[in-house]
Amino acid sequence: MKTMKFFTAIALAMMSVFSITSCDTDDDTYLYYPPMPNALVTVKPVSGDGFYLQLDDSTTLYPVNLKKSPYGDKEVRALVCFTEVKPVNDDYTKSVQINWMDSILTKPAVAYPGEGNESKYGEDPIEIVKDWVNIAEDGYLTLRFRTRWGNNGVAHFVNLFTGVNPDDPYEVEFRHNAYGDISGVWGDALVAFRLSDLPDTGGKTVKLTLKYKSFSGEKSIQFDYCSRKATGGTGAAEKVAYSSRVR
Repeated sequence: MKTMKFFTAIALAMMSVFSITSCDTDDDTYLYYPPMPNALVTVKPVSGDGFYLQLDDSTTLYPVNLKKSPYGDKEVRALVCFTEVKPVNDDYTKSVQINWMDSILTKPAVAYPGEGNESKYGEDPIEIVKDWVNIAEDGYLTLRFRTRWGNNGVAHFVNLFTGVNPDDPYEVEFRHNAYGDISGVWGDALVAFRLSDLPDTGGKTVKLTLKYKSFSGEKSIQFDYCSRKATGGTGAAEKVAYSSRVR
């Protein structure tokens, strides 16, 4: 499945699904208002071709209008616009109709490979954009980041290192390799990193510290983090949210 630019997806996704008839003219003029996403979820396949959506650490959504996952047997994080419906499937918290859904780049974190890895993983700067999608939940750290994108079609490479601090297993590091593509326009992208290598928090909430190199120097952000609860679904898929130029 080809991916869509993040903002293009929000502006155009499922445009034909929602329309409002204009009352200002005598003509049957249709004005299209694509809905904004109202959730960030994990798309989790189940036995057979079915799937469900994990809304947060405890809330599950059953999609009544889609029997098969658009992503096959791959587990991905995704932006979704949904509407709650009745009746509720007894096996899930809520039943929903999916108006549209778009996956984002989803990949496992990488165990810290040690010094001298700059040529592969890079040290190019990024900015973490303040946004509601920045969250550690359901075993993932999802981030919206900003950097410069040129016009030469270079695919940027992003990763999350675990095990960077022997004294704090919940300290992670964002790494970005732009492959020299550092002088273009500003643009945002979304990425979700699977945190399965982190020690189990035993049901407790701890502080997860994210370190990264910004355009103004080294920075860090803390997130509340609790290890993923067993709700079914495994695996991770590398899908792009903003453009096909980040991997």
